[in-house]
Order: sequence, then structure tokens, then C-alpha cells
Amino acid sequence: MSPRQFAVSAGVAGLSLVAALVIVVAGGFDWSFAVAVDKLFQLGFSLAALGGFLYTARKATGGERRWRLWMAAAMASLSIGMSAWIWGQLIMSVPLPTTTLAPVSFIMVPVLTLFGVLSLVPDEPAQRSEPARHSSTRRGRVLLGLDALIICGSVFVLVLVTALQSVFTGWPRTAPALATVVAHPAAYLVLLAVVATLARSHRVICQPPILVLSLAAVAQSTSGWVFAAYVGDGAGRIPPAADSGFVACPVLFALAAFAPFRPQKSGRQRSLWLSDYLTVAMPYLPLAVTCLFVVFSTATGGSLTPLEIDVGLAVIGLVILRQLVTLMDNMRLLRQLTESQRQLEHQAFHDPLTGLANRTLFLRRLADAVAVHDRDQRPLVLLFVDIDGFKTVNDNFGHGAGDAVLRTVAERLMTNVREGDLVARLGGDEFSVLLDSTDSMDAAAGSRRISQQLLDTLCAPQVVRGRDMCISASIGTVSLCAFDPDLTPDELLRRADEAMYAAKRRGKGALVVYGDTTANGTATTTAPPAATATAVGPADTAGPAATAAATTAADRQVDSARA
Repeated sequence: MSPRQFAVSAGVAGLSLVAALVIVVAGGFDWSFAVAVDKLFQLGFSLAALGGFLYTARKATGGERRWRLWMAAAMASLSIGMSAWIWGQLIMSVPLPTTTLAPVSFIMVPVLTLFGVLSLVPDEPAQRSEPARHSSTRRGRVLLGLDALIICGSVFVLVLVTALQSVFTGWPRTAPALATVVAHPAAYLVLLAVVATLARSHRVICQPPILVLSLAAVAQSTSGWVFAAYVGDGAGRIPPAADSGFVACPVLFALAAFAPFRPQKSGRQRSLWLSDYLTVAMPYLPLAVTCLFVVFSTATGGSLTPLEIDVGLAVIGLVILRQLVTLMDNMRLLRQLTESQRQLEHQAFHDPLTGLANRTLFLRRLADAVAVHDRDQRPLVLLFVDIDGFKTVNDNFGHGAGDAVLRTVAERLMTNVREGDLVARLGGDEFSVLLDSTDSMDAAAGSRRISQQLLDTLCAPQVVRGRDMCISASIGTVSLCAFDPDLTPDELLRRADEAMYAAKRRGKGALVVYGDTTANGTATTTAPPAATATAVGPADTAGPAATAAATTAADRQVDSARA
């Protein structure tokens, strides 16, 4: 039903309600006739609400369909109760409080409605793990139950202290029948408490149909408590004016059946409004009002009965328990937030494929190391590692095999460095290692030892798509010793990259140290800041003469490249 059509329907229903109330409350008609109009009017709109929920449930889906079916069951119970009430009170003249089928059917209406409201609440997101969803649902139900008990207990104490004290004073006389009479309006209070609690976290509870349904619950509960007061006083007849809420309730139920659901807006953050703060404070407002009435009653000379004291202490205990549950929930949320921040930080500064530090974190740590060198003259060693023939692996075996190779290389690099060293993937098949050095001797010897160890480890065979393959790597190294001139991080990375490309020109699977002046004991002459290269690996196995020739050729290649 469109909003315009619903507005017209609401106007017609409102006029009908006003006409019925005039007949029932005005007093210009015979009492029996007014009561008959009252009950038949309620029965008629109960049946209309039943038909409305069944009709609108045909096109509804998901939680809305489940809610409408639950409401249809509630309206069926209300119709049965009204029929039994009419038969017992108007035809059979059963005295009040009646113990027939009617009170039980009336109590089932808010119970079934409560199940309907709960069916509207969406499930936990599917991406959350099953234990997390189960734990969140359990905590939500605990808080929901505590809020409902706090509200009901507060209202119960308020009722004891104020107008309905006579009802509970006469309780022993008609305990079974009076229990059903009091449970009827109390059940609607529980329903209202649940709706108010759910409205804080679920926007669907603030839809127009649920708001109209809440008004029906308020009307029914109000007249229910008035009815209980008359029954507790022993009245055989209830004034028609006391039925005003009973008359309005079926009309509001019928309007709830046709009230349109507004489309839910997703992905937008909504600011807190006064209604949000009211729903947060909802469990405590009835308690505050009750405390004011208790203070006023005792200040004016009244006394509290043991039942009032016991219920009041129970409500205070429930409030303390709820605060403890809320505190534990806040601590859990804080731990989750801390863990989420840690995961986000890790994702921001680490490579998702290999788990190594990414380029951003590496450049930050390199800048810190350069700053420490400039201040404390602490040595610094940087290795630039590039996998040889990685494109061939991707072309021949696919990118999945290439990813496996990258992960294997990352594991081998991490295994062969020391604690405090940083291994990073700069992008593609390029890796870098920042060595933690304490003195110049450690920087020189340690970098050579670790670099050679990395070369030997990376060349070890690894299985790629069922085949053993030797994946070699070229490594360029640059050292910044204690008394070397200050260099920027970009300059250091450029020198290491240049040395790595010199190693690739050397025949791959080799190590080139930027700025080294010896190669296996054979001196080479360079002019600063040109780089000389020392080959470690395949070139070293050809004997001293071949090694010297290869070193001299490599030096010429580096010089020409820099020129």
C-alpha cells in the first residue's frame, strides 16, 4: 500500500474509532448496547487485521514475511479471545475475572507479536565466523532480557506503590484468574521494552508498522491495567470508558498490517539524534520514575511492603548485572578494535602474498637507519635481491607457480637473516634486505657472509608444478660504514640496484658489492664515486686469472653504465 493510500485508510479507520468511542463512552445508549458495540467493533477490526496480515504476507519476503505471518497468528488469537469473551460475558454472563479461554488468548497476542518483532531483526553478517555470530547473538539476547526485566520490574514497583495497590492486596482471593488479568497488560509492557531495546541497534524496528504496533500495545496495556484495577476492587461491571484502549488496539493492529515499510538505506552513517539517546536510556527511565515515586511515598509518611522492597532490590540487582554485562561487552569490543587496528596496520605495511614488509615500511625503516648512521655513525648494509628468469617461470608455468616461487624465496630469505634484520618485497620479483650492523668489521664481514649464504640458499632446488627447478638470484650490496659520507635513502637504494644489475650482467646468480676495491685479492682501480664489482659465485670457480679478467670486464661494464 502506498503512503497516500495508507493515509486514506488511516483516516477512515480513525473516523470509525471515533464513532465507536462516542457510542461506548458518551453514555447516551443502554449499557448492554454499548458493551455489544464495543466488543463487536473489536472483533471486526481483529478479523480485519488478520485478513490484512495474511493478504500482505503474500508479496512480502524475508523477515517482513515472517513478521506478517507471526502477526496473523497473533490476530487469530485476538479474534478467538474476543469471540470467547463475547460468548462468556454477553451471552453466558460469566462473572469477572473470567477463567475462560479469552484471557489466555489475550495473553498470547503480545507473546506472538514479540516473536514477530524478533523475526524482523536481521541475522549476523555471513562473513563473520560462526562462533562470533553465536557469541554476539547470545550477548544481545542477554541484554535484551535484562532490559525487559528492568522495565517490567520498575513498572511493577510503580504499580504497587501507586494506583493498582488494591489489585495486589486482593490477590489471594482470586489468584488464578487475577494472575491472567495482570499478566495481560504486563506482557504488553515486555513487548514495548523489547521494541524500545531493539530500536537502538536495528533501524528496521523504527519502521512505521512497528511504530503503529507499539501504539496498539500502549493502548491495550493502559486499558489492561485499568481493567485489573476494577477487577481487584471486585467490580462486576467495567465502565465502557475503561475500554477505550481495548477499542483502539484492534484498529491500530489493522493499520499496522497495511503500513508501508520504508526502503532501508545502507552504507550511510547516521548521526545520533534525541531518539537514539532516549532508546539508550529506555531501561533506566522507568526505574528513575519509580524511584521518584518511592521517595515521594516514603517522604509523605508511606511505608513499603516487603513485596515492594524485594522487587525493588531485584530491579537494582538487574541494573548492576546489566552494567557488568555491558562493561564486559565494551571490553570485548575494545579488544576487537585493537586487533582490527593491528591487522589494518599489518596489511598497510606488509606484502599480502609473502607476508614480508612492503616498500612503504622498508623505505621508512631505511630512512630511520640512515638517520641513526648520520647521528651515531652506525654502519648500514643494504642488499638488493632480484630473481633471475622469473618471467620465464610465469610464462611457462603460470602466475600461480610464480606466486609459489615468490613465497619460497621470501621464506628462504627470512630463514637466513638475523634477528633485527628487515626483509622486504619491493615489488614484482625484487626483494631487499636491511642488515642490522654494530661496527664496520661486522658490516663488511657480515654482509658478505649473509649475502653468500642467501645466494647458496636461493639456488637450492624447489618444486614448481611437480618439477625440480633451481631459481637463482642476483644480489647487489651497498655498505655505509661509520665514517662514510652521508647519503640519502634513495641514493643508497639506487646504488644497491645498480650493483644488482651489474651482477645480472656478470651472468646472474652472482653478488656484486658496490664500492669494493678488491676481488679475490686482485686490486682494481676505480675513481670515486664509480663502483667496482666483486663477483661471488660462478665467476669465482674459474681460477685466479679468469677471475681477474672477469672482474676487470665487470668493472668496465659498471663504469660504462654509470657514464
